[in-house]
Amino acid sequence: MLLTICFIVSVTVAAIVNYDFNISWVTAQPDGFSRPTIGINGEWPIPQISANVGDRVIINVVNGLGNQTTSLHFHGLYMNGAPHMDGPVSVTQCSIPPGGSFVYDFNIEQSGTYWYHSHDSGQYPDGLRGALIVKDPDSPFKDQYDEELVLTLSDWYHDQMPGLIARFMSYANPTGAEPVPKSALMNETQDLDIKVEPGKTYLFRIINIGAFAAQYLWFEGHTMRIVEVDGIYTEAAEADMIYLTAAQRYSVLITTKEDASSNFAVVGSMDQDLFDVVPPGLNPNVTGWLVYSDSAPRPTPALVDEFEPFDDFTLVPYDKLPLFADPDYSINLDVKMDNLGDGANYAWFNNITYVRPKVNTLYTALTSGNLATNPAVYGEHTNPFVLEKDQVVEIVLNNMDPGKHPFHLHGHAFQTIVRSEEEAGSYVHNETFPEYPMRRDTVMVRPNGNIVLRFKADNPGIWLFHCHIEWHVASGLVATVIERPLDLQNTLSLAGSPYASPNSSALAIPTSHIEACTKQDISIAGNAAGNQVDLLNLQGQNEPHAPLPEGFTAKGIVAMTFSIVAALLGMGVIGWYGNLDRKDVK
Repeated sequence: MLLTICFIVSVTVAAIVNYDFNISWVTAQPDGFSRPTIGINGEWPIPQISANVGDRVIINVVNGLGNQTTSLHFHGLYMNGAPHMDGPVSVTQCSIPPGGSFVYDFNIEQSGTYWYHSHDSGQYPDGLRGALIVKDPDSPFKDQYDEELVLTLSDWYHDQMPGLIARFMSYANPTGAEPVPKSALMNETQDLDIKVEPGKTYLFRIINIGAFAAQYLWFEGHTMRIVEVDGIYTEAAEADMIYLTAAQRYSVLITTKEDASSNFAVVGSMDQDLFDVVPPGLNPNVTGWLVYSDSAPRPTPALVDEFEPFDDFTLVPYDKLPLFADPDYSINLDVKMDNLGDGANYAWFNNITYVRPKVNTLYTALTSGNLATNPAVYGEHTNPFVLEKDQVVEIVLNNMDPGKHPFHLHGHAFQTIVRSEEEAGSYVHNETFPEYPMRRDTVMVRPNGNIVLRFKADNPGIWLFHCHIEWHVASGLVATVIERPLDLQNTLSLAGSPYASPNSSALAIPTSHIEACTKQDISIAGNAAGNQVDLLNLQGQNEPHAPLPEGFTAKGIVAMTFSIVAALLGMGVIGWYGNLDRKDVK
C-alpha cells in the first residue's frame, strides 16, 4: 500500500512545462552600444527555462529571424532517451529554416544549473543564450539557504557573428587571432544591483554564457561555498575567487552580513591571457553590487594584485562516485592549429578539422543498418568514434597549442582524472588518479598541457566533444561520439520512411524535425556523403579546403598578404599619378 501511495505522489509531482518561443531580432544596448540582437518573443535577455526534476519540457520554436537558420541546445542535459532533442545542427537535427517551426520535447531526470543556446553557425553570441535551471526537492543543500539567485557572466561583441566569423576564418587572419569582445556583462547588463538582506544565505547559480572569454569572479567581503559544478553536487568547498570558462557553471552559497549599512562589489574579470592582443581601452571587468541598502554608495572595487582562483580539480562529488575502472576504449586527441590552402587558420583533432556531413550524423546512424557501427559511414571529417554498451571510455587530450581551451562533452558528465600544469606536454601515464574524481561536463586544458577524462557509455546518442570557445567550433575543433548506434535504431524511428525502426515501440522522430530537413532539400538517410546505396562510398562528402602548398607557414602567409597589399597600393598610386593632367604636376 505504501509503495502504491509513493508511486502516485511521484507521478503527480512531475509536470509538463510548456514554452512557446518565437526567435526574432530585437535591438539591445547592454553596454551602451545599440545593435541587432537575437531575442525570444520580442524580448532580450531571453527567458529563463525552469523545471523540476522529473518534469517533461516541451518547447515550440518558430524561427522568426527571416535571414538566418537556428537551433537550440540544452547545455549539460544528458537527454537520456531523447538524443534527437540535443540540438546541434548536422549532428542531431537540421537547422530550423526561416519561418519554420520545430518542437523540442524531453524529460529531465537531473537537477542543477544549465543553460540553453543556439548550436548553429556560431550564432549564440548574438544573444540567443539563457539560463536553464532544474530544481531538486531532494537537494542535499536545500535546508542551507533562504533564496536562489541566477547570475550569468558573458562577453559581448558589437558586430554580428556572420561578419565576425567571415573575418576570423580568412586568409587575412592567418594566425587565427580570435575577435576580442568589446565588453563583459553580468546578467546581460552592466552595473547590476543584486538586492540582498542581512543575515541570509543565498544560493547563487553562476553561468558563463559567453562565446570566448573565461572570467574570474569574486564577491568582495564575502566567501563562497561551492556546492555544485555543471549539475554535479560537490562536498562544500570554500573559495574567495572562482574561474569560469565559457559554458561552465557553479552553484555557491553566500551568507550575507548582519550589518546592512554597506554595499559590496561583485566583480567579473575576463581572462586576458586568451586574447592575442588586448585592444587599447578595453575594460575587461564588469561590476555589480550586493546591495544591502539603496541609500549606501556602490563602492569601486579594490584592485587585485593577482588572480588566485579556486582549483576545481580538487572538488569531491557529493555522491563520492569512485574512479571508473581501467578503460575499455581510449580516445586520444591531439589539439593543434594550422592553415589550409585558403590561407585561413583551422583547429584540428588528430590532423582532422571538423566539416559538417551532408546527412545529420544521427540520421546516418538510424539508416545504416549494421554498418552503423563502422566509423567510416559518418565521414572522416566528422572525427567519429563509435562506442559499445557500458564501455568505460577514456579521453586523453594533449593540447599542442599555447592557448587555454574549455572542452565540453554532450550527453555526459565525465570524471576529470588528470589535468596537467602549463607546458607539461603530452600525457605520459605517470599520474596518480584521485579516488573520487571531480565530475563536470566542461573542463579547461592549460596551454601546452593535457587532460584525461573518463565516462561510461550508458547513454545511446550522438554526442559532440568540442572546444566551447565558439571561434574554435567555427574553425573545426570538434569530434563526434557515436554511442551504441544499434540501440538507437531500436529506440528511435524515422517513422513513415523506408528506414522506420522494426521496433513498433520506438520513439518517432517528430514531423517538425523531418520537415526542417526536407524544406532545405537535406536528405534524412545515407552516409555522410548522402549515399544510400553504397554506405562505404564517401565520394561527394563535404571536404575541408586543400592543404597549403608545402613550405608555406602562417608567417609566410602574413608576409605574402602584406606584399600583395603593398603591391596593390603601389599600382594604385602609379595609376593615379598617370591620370593626372600634366599641368597638375609640379
